[in-house]
Amino acid sequence: MAHRTEHDAAFEGQHVPGLRAEFFRRPEGTRIASVGRYSLGDRELLMAWGFVDEEHCRRHAVRDAGGRWHPAADGCPQVELIKDGQAVIGLAVRASTGDWVRTLT
Repeated sequence: MAHRTEHDAAFEGQHVPGLRAEFFRRPEGTRIASVGRYSLGDRELLMAWGFVDEEHCRRHAVRDAGGRWHPAADGCPQVELIKDGQAVIGLAVRASTGDWVRTLT
């Protein structure tokens, strides 16, 4: 079930223009499962999931520019901001293959 949506969502404390973060939750036994889906413009970038009572992501998966999902990996995704001076102009996300998937705003 949809929980909340953030527009111009933040990474590393900085808002990323055009980044949409959608969060979904559902009961799973006595716990609540959660998934975050991140998109920049029309492009879905990554999903990260786990349980709301966990401090960090349990697993994540990255989608490349061709629309293919890389295999899921443990933990939170490694994300770097792409900047032009002080302005955030995109994101780079490390896929489970070790490749960096770059997306500009």
